[in-house]
Amino acid sequence: MLAYTGASRNSGINNWDVMMRRINGDRAVIAAFDGIRDASVGMREALTSADWAGVARHLAAEWQHRKQLAPGVTTPAIDGLFDRARAAGALAGKVCGAGGGGCLFCLVDPARQGAVAAALAEGGATVLPFSFEADGLRVDETSAGVQR
Repeated sequence: MLAYTGASRNSGINNWDVMMRRINGDRAVIAAFDGIRDASVGMREALTSADWAGVARHLAAEWQHRKQLAPGVTTPAIDGLFDRARAAGALAGKVCGAGGGGCLFCLVDPARQGAVAAALAEGGATVLPFSFEADGLRVDETSAGVQR
């Protein structure tokens, strides 16, 4: 489930601060990046084996590590939305991008989608419709005006 938190954020500030801290050897940032990397590796393995409990576990781990990157990655409002979503049945979630606002993503059992959507809406978020693209990006060069 994808939801807009209702708060926009200039993510460039978070990203710049985190990158400078990484370049300067900040051990906390390095550890968080290592944790995000490890969660990503685990996520790939869980997805390829359709291990949904593993997907939820790695998604939750990624979010825990991402929150360690900078104080503005999460806010009390975002934490409140995640609390509502989990109470309604979301398995795990994280913010999209640098955080601090924008959108959040929750992994939700299809049977719990209605309850989680209602909980997020009651918390002030807007649930956004989306779908997965199974085939990836395709470019039709004839309609795009590309000539060879």
